[in-house]
Amino acid sequence: MARLELNNLHAEVAEGDETILEGVNLEVQSDEIHALMGPNGSGKSTTAKVIAGHPAYEVTEGDVLLHLEDDEFGENIEIDEDQRTWNLLDLEPNERAALGIFLGFQYPAEIEGVTMTNFLRTALNAKIEEREELFEDEEDDESDAADDEGFESSPMEGPADEGEIGVAEFQQILQEKMEQLEMDEKFAQRYLNAGFSGGEKKQNEVLQAAILEPSIAVLDEIDSGLDIDRLQDVSNGINALRDEQGTGVLQITHYQRILDYVEPDHVHVMLDGQIAKSGGPELAEKLEDKGYDWVREEVYGTA
Repeated sequence: MARLELNNLHAEVAEGDETILEGVNLEVQSDEIHALMGPNGSGKSTTAKVIAGHPAYEVTEGDVLLHLEDDEFGENIEIDEDQRTWNLLDLEPNERAALGIFLGFQYPAEIEGVTMTNFLRTALNAKIEEREELFEDEEDDESDAADDEGFESSPMEGPADEGEIGVAEFQQILQEKMEQLEMDEKFAQRYLNAGFSGGEKKQNEVLQAAILEPSIAVLDEIDSGLDIDRLQDVSNGINALRDEQGTGVLQITHYQRILDYVEPDHVHVMLDGQIAKSGGPELAEKLEDKGYDWVREEVYGTA
């Protein structure tokens, strides 16, 4: 079980003085689905990118904390008492990912020549290696440094490193996850997002989350541009993340329609860089019916 906590988070564009976030307070826990809604320009996507560590934004105040339980990563990683809370603002994006943070992009990149299978296995092995380094004892660090002394050539030279998860083992993992998400196995042999439809790209984002098994998945408008069939496919995948592997989901969306298939435990409305109002699923239905002006009037006394 993990808990992501945003405390009084302020952020601005790194190259400039435009302030986007004005004191965001939010908590997302494993096994929960949170919907973050709001009009364009309210700060939803900026919140997602700040959590993941995007360099385009600079945090000027507040904290982004990740709280872990001692058994968060199973028997292979022992989490000491002083390693159970991490301020993500002190960490690089790859370190945040290793601790269990995942960001699903609104516009995933296309990469010709790299198959889905190779990309996903490389990502999984990189996450495992980074996580082990984060929780490695200082004594082990010193021992590794001593072992490295005296190399006349780089240890990276020579046979390619298979990584902790080899090809055969990964194929089994991939098959299980694709069955869980009800995806065609041929999907994995294509190049990463190359020639994918909008719906296929969004399905791929959910597959990546299934493979990497994050504690908290932040999905930035993953429902945008989907027809009704793909919307149902992606929604089923998001539900599986929560139901099958206990992932907490922060679902950023403009519309109620995905919440008809992915029922949130909590709904938050963002206005002007702050969480202006929170509630249950009924809040999203009211927003669909009345828009956001009533929230602004209720909170600020003006529409």
